[in-house]
This record gives sequence, structure tokens and C-alpha cells, in this order.
Amino acid sequence: MSEFINQPLHTGSGIAETTSIEVPPEKDVVFYNDDYTTMDFVVNVLVSVFNKSRENAELIMNTVHEKGSAIVGTYTYDIAVSRTNLTRSIAKQNGFPLRVEVE
Repeated sequence: MSEFINQPLHTGSGIAETTSIEVPPEKDVVFYNDDYTTMDFVVNVLVSVFNKSRENAELIMNTVHEKGSAIVGTYTYDIAVSRTNLTRSIAKQNGFPLRVEVE
């Protein structure tokens, strides 16, 4: 179910009208473990692409390693897709098969 935010809309006439703005749905970005992508690479991507602190990135990386996957962030669809595509591109440039999905 979509969420709405009600905000007054000022029309310049001194009368405020209330409008409903639909909040876009959010999607999870999930990293999956593999036997080739290095832990350091995953941490660096989490810091540089997903703006995680180094400590948080290491915790997420360990979860991916131990459990097979982990949600690395929840974003609006466009941001989730953008960060996923950027991560895939960086992984490919560095020869890693890191699997990243928007779910």
C-alpha cells in the first residue's frame, strides 16, 4: 500500500490547499556471497557506493559471507537500480562476479 504525505500547497492567493504526494516504494539492494569476490572489495564498494562507514561495511560483508546474502540498503527504485548498476560495473572492471540484486 502506498504512503501519502499531506502538505499544504500555497497558491499565492494566501489560501493553502492540501495536496497528497505519493511516496515512491522502496526496494532492497542485496549482495550475494561468491567464492571469488574479495572481502576487501566488498567493503570498499559498500563505503564508496553505498556510503557506509567502514565498520558498518565490515559487518555487512561478514553477514554476506556467513549467511550467503544481506540487504545492504533500502532505497527508492531509481536509486537502488543506479547503485546496483554502478556496483556491477565496478565489479566487472575489477574482474569480480559479485552478484547484486534489487528486490
